[in-house]
Amino acid sequence: MDLGLEDKAYIVTGATRGLGLAAARALAADGARVLVSGRTRQAVDKAVAELDTLGTARGLVADNASPDTPERLIAEARQHFGRFDGILISVGGPQAGPVETTPEEAWRDAFESVFLGALRLARAAAAELSDGGVIGFVLSSSVRQPIPGLGVSNGLRPGLAMAAKTLADELGPRGIRVVGLLPARIDTDRVRELDALTDDPQAARAAAGAGIPLGRYGTPEEFGKVAAFLLSPAASYLTGLMVPVDGGALRTL
Repeated sequence: MDLGLEDKAYIVTGATRGLGLAAARALAADGARVLVSGRTRQAVDKAVAELDTLGTARGLVADNASPDTPERLIAEARQHFGRFDGILISVGGPQAGPVETTPEEAWRDAFESVFLGALRLARAAAAELSDGGVIGFVLSSSVRQPIPGLGVSNGLRPGLAMAAKTLADELGPRGIRVVGLLPARIDTDRVRELDALTDDPQAARAAAGAGIPLGRYGTPEEFGKVAAFLLSPAASYLTGLMVPVDGGALRTL
């Protein structure tokens, strides 16, 4: 199946590891040109070096929470690719901990990056995209079902999902799509770090895997392929939806 990604140009934020890198890898493998961002030069350069073996890639050191990041990213994509077809907004997971004891500062920092930073990127992209453009959000299964020990994520991500849904209504008449991905137990560094917070990480992983109908954690590659499809012209009639990538773990429709 041809996804229609050849020579399209996408921005993927937080793409130096984990889900963002997996999505960028899948896009590049199908012929897209990808601008990746991350917080450190070393991490960005490493990601670009890998992606350049698959296709054309550029990198920019940028923090999603910084107000000038959207303008810098879009300008970089247009300068080096000559076009801008879409963005996948991926941010790192906020501090773990219960709602009751997570300090207010952690909530404030997470709001700046997870919520406001993502929304700022989406709004800037919306102003620059034309018919056929797409805005994607990497969220979490916490949009539909709280995850124990992740109070901040449980609090912020559902609101961002609803903002994305509203943005889909607003941008639809212009032919711009807005989609979200809801990963659960994907085998990334972030998920391993969460498992490591338990008394017995191996037991925690086994228990979590047993609660997934497919009986295992997902791979970053599996997530990346779903992301690439949703961003591609092949998904041209999909907007305003949140797609679980969770092996069936969510018990909601």
